[in-house]
This record gives sequence, C-alpha cells and structure tokens, in this order.
Amino acid sequence: MGLFLFFVLCSLMGSVASDKGIVLEPDRPFLRVKLFDRAELECCYKNGPTQVIWVNRLPSGQIKPLQNQSEEVFQNYSNSNGKQCGFLTLKTVKLWDTGIYQCQLNNTSVYTHGTYLQVFKPIEKTINLSESTKNKILTAEGVLLLLCVVIPSASLLFKSKKQSKLEMKKMKQEEENIYQGLNLEDCCTTYDQIERSQTQSQYQDVCTAMEEREEILEKP
Repeated sequence: MGLFLFFVLCSLMGSVASDKGIVLEPDRPFLRVKLFDRAELECCYKNGPTQVIWVNRLPSGQIKPLQNQSEEVFQNYSNSNGKQCGFLTLKTVKLWDTGIYQCQLNNTSVYTHGTYLQVFKPIEKTINLSESTKNKILTAEGVLLLLCVVIPSASLLFKSKKQSKLEMKKMKQEEENIYQGLNLEDCCTTYDQIERSQTQSQYQDVCTAMEEREEILEKP
C-alpha cells in the first residue's frame, strides 16, 4: 500500500516537473535480480539539466544519495536527440540493496518516478543431482510403478484359476461319493426281482388264484 502511494506521489511530482518544462519519461517500475548478479537501472527525461544524482529511498522514508563512483556502483549519463538518461549499475547486488532507486535532477527538487529493485536469494537444492541421475531415478520409478500394477493383477488371475480348479475337483469328488456305496451285483439282483414280480402279477393264472383263495377260506 505504501509503495502504491509512493508511485502516485511520484506521478504528481512528474506533472509538476512538466509544468516547469521538464518532461519525465516512464521508468521501469520493478526489477527483480538474483543475489550477487548485476543490476542496471535507467531514468530518462527531456528539457532538464545535464546531470542527475541517483538516490535510494529507504523504507523509513529517508533518501540516501549513492556514491558517484566505486568498485560496485557505476553511474553514467547520455544525451541523444534531446533525451537525457541517467544509468546506474550495481555490479554485485546484495540483499540490503533492495529498495526504490530514483534520479534527482541536479540543482532541482525533481525526482524521477523510480524503479523498485528486489534482490532475492534462490532456494538451494538439498540434494544436488545431475540430469542423468534424475533420468535414472525416473526410469526406476516407472519400472516400480509397472511392477506394482502387474504383480497384483497376475496374483489375482492365478488365484482365480486355482479357485476354479478346486471347485471342479470338489464337484468331481461329490459325484464319486454318490456312487461310492452302490454294488452293481446287488443292483442287478434287485432289478431282476422287481421285473419278475411285475411279470408274475401281469400274467398270473386265474385258476391258481382261485385255488389259493379256497385254501385260505378252508382254514378254521
């Protein structure tokens, strides 16, 4: 929220500067640089003085002028076709270099809109692996995944076949138990007796039957 208000104030300052004849060009609003990398900032304007002073606006609101020249900070200036530009180069940025960088036009109270520089520290790898090692690990994971799918399927198929064989064997044993206590000779004798009794009852002599009835009646 504070950063937004700051840019609004800078825009108002730019409009005031334009009233004085100075036209501010839009600055790059945001720049994100990795720790210990190089950062290059730029501010441009028209109809202004030929010198600028780079300042760092701290979060507390204080303005810190940067050194004109050092081993880590380089400032440069160019003028072409009526467009003046100031350049600031940070050779190796540190975490404390994060902040808003503006150009103050020399001998004036005019500041450019500014650029917010963010310095970040990349996440370090816990285990530093080469690409070939990563590919081998991915291949091994694929093989393990395939085995996890194939082995349970093969096991279920084997169990189902074994279960079907056991059921067929059980049915066969039950059929054998049905005929286990039967004797073929006894079955034949019983069958012959049944056939004879049926034959005799169908063709029994009428006279013989009358004699048998008379014998039964003569008994006291």
